[in-house]
Amino acid sequence: MFKIFSLLLALSLFISPTQEAYADSDLTYNFSWLDPDKEVFVLQNRRFRKAGRLHLNAGAGITTSGAFVDSTTIQIRGGFFFKEEWGAEFIYAKNSGKENTTAETLRNNGGAGSIPFRRIVDNYMGGMILWAPFYSKLNTFNSIIYLDWIIGLGYAKLEETNNKDEFLTGAISLDPITESHNGPMWNLGTKFFINDRFNLRLDLTTIHYKATTASNGADEESSWNTNYDLAVSFGINF
Repeated sequence: MFKIFSLLLALSLFISPTQEAYADSDLTYNFSWLDPDKEVFVLQNRRFRKAGRLHLNAGAGITTSGAFVDSTTIQIRGGFFFKEEWGAEFIYAKNSGKENTTAETLRNNGGAGSIPFRRIVDNYMGGMILWAPFYSKLNTFNSIIYLDWIIGLGYAKLEETNNKDEFLTGAISLDPITESHNGPMWNLGTKFFINDRFNLRLDLTTIHYKATTASNGADEESSWNTNYDLAVSFGINF
C-alpha cells in the first residue's frame, strides 16, 4: 500500500501545473484553460437578454383534451419584453380535429350504439402578460443549452364546433353547430436559446370557457370546458 501511495504521489508531483498556472494572489488553481473562449458563464448570469426586444414564434402541436376527438394546432405568437422578467404576447391558433376511435367505437355504426357529444376547437386568439422569473442552463454533450421558464396569464376568444343537435335528437344528418366563447387563458412555456437571434419554445396553452350543456331542459345550463394545446415552435428575436 505504501508503494502504491508513493507512486501516486510521485505522479501527481510530476504532472502538477507549473507556477504560471496558479493565481497571483493565492495558490488556487486557474481553470481558465478549460474555457479559453470565455463561453461558459456562471448560473447567475443571463447570456441571452429579452428586455426591449420583439419576438415572433410559429409552430404546431396537438390538443390533449377531448375524450372523443383527435386534434392538432398551428400557432403564431408575437410579443415584446419591456423588462427582462415581464412582457406581453399575442397568440393566434388554427386547430383542426375529428372524432377518434373511441367515438367510433361508441357509435358502433351498423349496430346498437350511442352518439358521443364532442366539441372540436376551430381557432382561438388572445393576449397574455408574460412573467419569466426563472432561467437555467444545461450542459449536454459538451455544449451548454440556455433556457428561460415563462408563465403567461391572459384572456382569449375561442370558436368551436359541436354536435349538440345530433346528440339530443339522434339524427346524424343534422349539421354541427359553431359557437364562440370567451374565457381566461394561461400558458406554461420553456424557451431554448439557439443563439441570440433564434430559439425553440415548448408551450402548454390552456383556455377555460363556459358553454351551454347538451340537455333537453327548459332552462339552458352552462358548464366550464377546457382546451389544452401542447406545441413546439421556432422563434426569432428582433
